[in-house]
Amino acid sequence: MYGMGDETLGPPRDIKIRTEAVNLYYGAFHALGDITFAIPARAITAIIGPSGCGKSTLLRLFNRMNDLIPGVAVDGGVFLNGEPVYGKDTDVVSLRRKVGMVFQKPNVFPSSIYENIVTGPKHHGVKDKRALQEIAERSLSQVALWDEVKDILSKPGQGLATGQQQRLCIARALAVEPDVLLMDEPTSALDPISTSRIEELASELKKQYTIVIVTHNMQQAVRISDQTAFFLLGDLVECAQTERLFSIPADKRTEDYITGRFG
Repeated sequence: MYGMGDETLGPPRDIKIRTEAVNLYYGAFHALGDITFAIPARAITAIIGPSGCGKSTLLRLFNRMNDLIPGVAVDGGVFLNGEPVYGKDTDVVSLRRKVGMVFQKPNVFPSSIYENIVTGPKHHGVKDKRALQEIAERSLSQVALWDEVKDILSKPGQGLATGQQQRLCIARALAVEPDVLLMDEPTSALDPISTSRIEELASELKKQYTIVIVTHNMQQAVRISDQTAFFLLGDLVECAQTERLFSIPADKRTEDYITGRFG
């Protein structure tokens, strides 16, 4: 497990997020049990496992989106850059700027392409029109969308093709310059060509950002991730370098899942 003796992804000082004995409850339901692992900086960590095993719940732990669900209780430690995510003095608005999220289906705002990008920076105090224009161009260029939309920035974002909409959502997340990008099944609603573009984009973005991706597509995890964590029934079964986990899994449950015996 990275940060606990496995140095294949870099030294421990490169850890971006770590959890220590985290438990999460939805009322009486124990959704995550004693989760301890680490996410390296400037790498892609894939979270795999069958439906309902807690993958998306884990992802929402990192930017406290679970706070929005009534009856949720969390104990244990979650740390971003060594600072507690669930500390009493944690500024949740600031946290969510640092930890952006892209959802399964593109959640494009009902506004122009340009406004989709600059809404976040405006919220965080950027008012200068030139600065906002530079942010829009930079963010759209990062997702290889600028050349496709630069002449239609005033058009509704919801008018773009689905794959373009998902890249727009990623650009919107990048516009506030986060540390971490969470991606929850970002290609499940996309065609193979759009899926390939998102995967290529993620591989490029990891040079600057830490990426955590939930995916049902194990081939996708193999193609783009550096580290993979396998979850089952709310438990972290195994976390290792992706090539190692898929070639010589340490746990029989992992082997059974990746070879299709269940899930």
